[in-house]
Amino acid sequence: MPTSKDNPVSQSAEPVFRTADWHEREAYDLVGIQYEDHPDLRRILLPDTWQGHPLGLDYDQDRPQIATLREHANPLEGDHRSAGDSNTMYINIGPHHPATHGVLHVETVVDGEQVVDLDSDIGYLHRCEEQMCQQGTYRHQIMPYPDRWDYISAGLLNEWAYARTAEDLADIEVPEYAQIIRTMGAELCRIASHMIALGTFALDVYGDFTAIFMYAMRDREIVQNILEDLTGQRMMFNYFRLGGVVWDLPEPREEFFEKIRDFIDELPQALEEYHDMITSNEILQARTVGTGVLPPEVAKSYGATGPVARGSGIDYDLRRDDSYGYYDELDWDVVVEDGCDNFSRLLVRMREVEESAKIIQQCVDLLEDWPEDERNIQANVPRTLKPEEDTEIYRAVEGAKGELGIYIRADGTDKPARFKIRSPCFSNLQTLPEMSEGEYIPDMIASLGSLDIVLGEVDR
Repeated sequence: MPTSKDNPVSQSAEPVFRTADWHEREAYDLVGIQYEDHPDLRRILLPDTWQGHPLGLDYDQDRPQIATLREHANPLEGDHRSAGDSNTMYINIGPHHPATHGVLHVETVVDGEQVVDLDSDIGYLHRCEEQMCQQGTYRHQIMPYPDRWDYISAGLLNEWAYARTAEDLADIEVPEYAQIIRTMGAELCRIASHMIALGTFALDVYGDFTAIFMYAMRDREIVQNILEDLTGQRMMFNYFRLGGVVWDLPEPREEFFEKIRDFIDELPQALEEYHDMITSNEILQARTVGTGVLPPEVAKSYGATGPVARGSGIDYDLRRDDSYGYYDELDWDVVVEDGCDNFSRLLVRMREVEESAKIIQQCVDLLEDWPEDERNIQANVPRTLKPEEDTEIYRAVEGAKGELGIYIRADGTDKPARFKIRSPCFSNLQTLPEMSEGEYIPDMIASLGSLDIVLGEVDR
């Protein structure tokens, strides 16, 4: 239920769903909503000394922000080791450390060798993407931003989240031909994202830079070349448009299809090499089997989605359960593992690469035979979109890392009144304490790597 503008106070949902913890802290931080009975209502993205709430309508952007050295001093200075016989110690992991997958600061308390408590300190990469989208027009100015949320090769998946939301908001029907192109491009992005997740995870767990990491980057590079042929860009694609895509497949089409088929044909052998080097590796098994355990009921409470949820035996995939694009016309399977540990999450991503390849193969077959006079890449979209005032919508897609959703509230103009990004990495990262408490620091690093977060999407 909406809160009063004069006194924005709401009841906390955290006692019912643990995932509400961070989401309510974010709403408090950026909008200024107070949540009664919240266990730890404090800022999450901005410094504690920040004045005001940046997404509030009454926020003064010209107000100076003052942060003294004393306010940012280490609060535990002189108290890193507890008195007496205890071995409790406070350790900073990150924010400048390769194992934190970006600028993540993990405040960790260990008792001897074991983790007893940790707190993920995020916000180092916060760019106020939601505010920027609120200042852009639906039709032309928002689409370039999604590429920059999860910038690890997942650009088309991000773009689809916005496209699906805005298209449903404006009742735009995408041509079937364009839906197939979108589906093919999205699955190429999923493979590229999973490849880098695979390579960096091996790097985290047992430091194999020369073989597995370079093999994964090699195969990702092939996908990047295909995506560059399709979109003209290697990372910030800006290829989707409301109602379709910006242009048709590259010419000559036969060469483009041949390049994709060559990649798909060689993928089984590459995956077999990965399994030889990774899943049968004794060091990796010792580090991942039985570590970072996330039971399904805990994963659901934290709102975990994507490979993190499916690695805990949760059979949920938006491509099937809230179908969009061309997925419901194709033959593919949802990958689920019930080990609930770091190893299961690794297996899910490796097996999902195979399913993505099946989807891409079917898309290529369809596009190859599509009649030339029916290749409609865009619907007829009005130049200016002005949804009715107070219209609300939430739509999501199955991103590489989980459910990437967008909430939009319209105000009758050509710009959103409210634009909220539901980041899968943001929710998935909340599970890290549950997986790490009672385990060793190396196990915590493996658990963090198995979440496959990117801080650009966590902080936005």
